[in-house]
Amino acid sequence: MNRVERMMNELPDDGLPQTGFEIEPGRTALVITDPQNDFLHPDGVAWGVCQESIEENGTVENIEALMKAANETGMRLFVSPHYYYPTDHGWKFEGTLERVMHSIHMFDRPGALNLYGFEGSGADWLEEYKPYINDPSTVVCNPHKVYGPENNDLILQLQKYKIDKVILAGMSANLCTESHLRELIERGFEVAVVADATAAAKVPGLDGFLAAFINYRMVASAVWTTRNAVEHIAAANGELVLQ
Repeated sequence: MNRVERMMNELPDDGLPQTGFEIEPGRTALVITDPQNDFLHPDGVAWGVCQESIEENGTVENIEALMKAANETGMRLFVSPHYYYPTDHGWKFEGTLERVMHSIHMFDRPGALNLYGFEGSGADWLEEYKPYINDPSTVVCNPHKVYGPENNDLILQLQKYKIDKVILAGMSANLCTESHLRELIERGFEVAVVADATAAAKVPGLDGFLAAFINYRMVASAVWTTRNAVEHIAAANGELVLQ
């Protein structure tokens, strides 16, 4: 039992309603934020501050389980990645963790039209995710540049596929994942978050995942474990084939 499963089993009655989330084949998609080496691989530049949370939640394995369930049942996968190009390092101001990411060259690529050195880099996908992300049916969106999808094409891509319900997971819990949750809801999508398929940085006195988990409960239509999500996906999409 991972940290999130224990937390959900031990949650007191908070008095908030359980609105629920029903998967509807053809209208529901899996969205993963930043499934990249710099967060999720031991050689990644953010592994040092995220390792504890990732290992507590089983995040690496849980993201793969979601991708596998979506692939096997025909649920479409959308990936919202994070890249920085050389011109992005010329920005004249930054927020706190933007400055950190720029200073450690997180998600760096040599250019928008240049894949030199991408394979195996911090910006690349975790190796075990590649069979699912490289599947021809997967939609890999333009990169988001700060945290949310306001400046990439995720919303457009979802709308073009007539998706209005999203199962959301990825990195990092209180930054890109939570920002995607908030923007998707503001744009009229129904969202369930798979909490143990996320993780976040831990630094002295600050637990990014705990901050996110509280907000997931208060904002999302549902908060699931990976076990819950896989069961729901299988039950709802067992016979669905991508069109």
